This record gives sequence, C-alpha cells and structure tokens, in this order.
Amino acid sequence: MTKHNLLKLIFISLLVFSLSLVSLAQNNFQSTKELKPALKNFRKFYISSLKAHGIIGSTFMLIHDNQVVAKEFYGLANIEQNRPVDENTIYHWASITKTFTGIAIMQLRDRGLLKLDDPIIKYIPELKVVHNPHGEMSEITLRHLMTHSAGFRNPTWPWKNKPWHPHEPLYWEQLVAMFPYTEILFKPGSKWSYSNLGIIFLGRVIELLTTDDWEVYIHKNIFMPLGMHRSYFDTTPYHLMKYKCQSYFLKNGQLTPAHPDINTGITVSNGGLKAPFGDMVKYINFLMGDPDHQELYDQVLKRSTLEEMFQPQIEIKGMDVEFRGQHRRDYMGLTFFVEDNFNLHFIGHSGGQNAFVTHFYLNPELRTAYIIAFNTLASGKKQNTRKLDRQIKDYLFNHIFPLFK
Repeated sequence: MTKHNLLKLIFISLLVFSLSLVSLAQNNFQSTKELKPALKNFRKFYISSLKAHGIIGSTFMLIHDNQVVAKEFYGLANIEQNRPVDENTIYHWASITKTFTGIAIMQLRDRGLLKLDDPIIKYIPELKVVHNPHGEMSEITLRHLMTHSAGFRNPTWPWKNKPWHPHEPLYWEQLVAMFPYTEILFKPGSKWSYSNLGIIFLGRVIELLTTDDWEVYIHKNIFMPLGMHRSYFDTTPYHLMKYKCQSYFLKNGQLTPAHPDINTGITVSNGGLKAPFGDMVKYINFLMGDPDHQELYDQVLKRSTLEEMFQPQIEIKGMDVEFRGQHRRDYMGLTFFVEDNFNLHFIGHSGGQNAFVTHFYLNPELRTAYIIAFNTLASGKKQNTRKLDRQIKDYLFNHIFPLFK
C-alpha cells in the first residue's frame, strides 16, 4: 500500500474533515482571531453531531463576501464504493429547486411575458375543473403559487403508501387527469400552506411561454451564465456518475440505500436539481450579489427583482414565538423563505427527498451564508436528520453569524 493510499484509508476510517480558511476581509467581522476558534469549535460540534445522528456523508460550506471561508467534508458519498465525500460530490437538492423556478418566473415577468397577479387559468385552463368551494379558480394567481398560499395540497400524488406506487408522476397528462378530483383547501391568499403541486404549475407556465422544456430553459438562462457546469436534473449523465452521491434511510438502527438516481418526472421544477457544492456556491454568490460580477448577475435577474423576491409576502403562522430566548418570525417571499431569528435576518430554503436533506441560509446584511447537505435521512427519536439540521442552524446563527457584524 502506497503512502497516498494509506493516508486516504486513515481519512475514511477516522472520518477526518477538511477545514479550509481563506483570506478574510478584515473590515467585515470582529477579528480573524475570534473567527478561527469559533470555526474550530463548530467543527467539533459538526463532527460529533453527525456521528451521533448516524449520518453517512455530509458537506458544509460557509460563504462570506463571496468567498468560501470554511468547508467540511464528512464521511462517505457511497458505502459500497468506499468513496469519501469531497469537493466534487454531487448531491440531490430537492426542493431548493423551487427557487430556480421562482427566478425563471421573475425573468419572464421582467420581460413582460406575464404578471404575478395573472390568474393561473390564463395559462393552464385545464385547472378550471378543480373543485374550489372557496370561490372561482380565476382568483388563484401566480403570486399565490409562488407564496404557497393558493390552497392546493402539498403532495403531487395524493398517495404513496404502496411500494409499487410511482415516486412521482412522469407526465403532465397524469396530473391533468387528477384535476377533477383535486380540491382547493382554503381561500387563496388567506394563509400559507406548503404545496409542491403549485410549483409544478409554475414550471408548466415557463414551458408554455418559452416553448423550452423547463430543464432546458433553466440550463440556458441560469446555469450557463452563472457557470454551473456540473448542475443537472434527475438522472445523472455518464461523465458525472463517479461523483454522484448515494443516499440512505436510517430507521431503528437499520440502514437502507435509497433509489440510486430518481427521475422526478413532471415534478422536476419542484425538486429535480442535482449539483456539486462548487456550483451551489456560485448560486449563493448570485443571490448575495457581487460588485465584480453584478453586470453578469443582472443579466440573469436584476438585483432589484431578486430583492423583491426576498420581501415577506405572507406570514407563516405558528412561528411568531420566543425560541430559546430569541424572537422568531417566519414569512414566505416569492419562493424564498424569509426568517427573523436570533436578532438576524435570513433568506433560505430547504430540501428533502429520496433520503437527501439540504439547506441554505443567507444573511444579506452580513453578506454571509451557509450551505449544508446530508446523504442520510435518519427518522428516529434519537437519530434524526431534521433535528440535526435545526441544531446546526441554531449553532451557526448563535455563534458564527454574529462574528461578521
């Protein structure tokens, strides 16, 4: 065994992490001396928490002022291949895909092809047959869909309780066939209720107005200008297979591999994104804004329009609470979540599908963000990925983000 292979084996067996600190702008946080020990403590917390919750593989990156100031690679991207997580590992980002659909809608709005307050039946007249006990279907607008306030159900399929049931519908016609059996659950605009179904309708609008498949439109109008060259949707192209991350379900101590490469079908605009962290950092930098690249970014979407998407549209009830001594309120923007937490303001979105769990949070004022992904869905009381995700968020909001004030 070569020295190189021995070091690699030690890395895998001990689950050692890579922490990278780059040169940090001195005028945007209290001091490098305070940040370094804080990140060192976070690293200890991150590693111990991942181990405690049974996570197989995870990646974390912290971005400040368009620079990655810390990154962690934990564990294995694929157990069978004994392949560690690294810079090239490709995760499934699930519902974070929704933010790309939102940006595409705003691009078309800015080009004069639609208005946010247009009724959805203007573009999808098939929805007229949906049962709406709260009014006319013409009252449901694109804005309602973007803010999860249209009254549609959450799941695309109303069932998934049999192993032979398809993961998601593959064809638009399958959804249309369900419209006569679909019901609006509350008066549109009266409250927030997360709906995957509503975002799929937005994806359909994009296809109808541009005559591009949704995936093609996003590739041409977001991926290409931002340089997201290893991002794609659904099944993995052959040349990227060696980087694809496998995911795992963990329940009652039993680890089960998830589907190796799901096809989200007609729901791709709702959750089909796959990408490595390098590409997602490019996306976060676009959301953050960068004077050196703003001319390019504005060609994707004007800064003023992006900030419009970050404005609260409707409150998410039940989140106006005192949480560990801190006041917390959550809102829905235009496909982005808006959160006031630990006396800080954040824009974010999460994802969860096929045993992948992902999240990003951006503080525009501090020009600081983090991205995290796990390839394990632990769903027990003691080992729980959702709980772990919240714990890491609380730690970062409490101990890391304030250092950049």
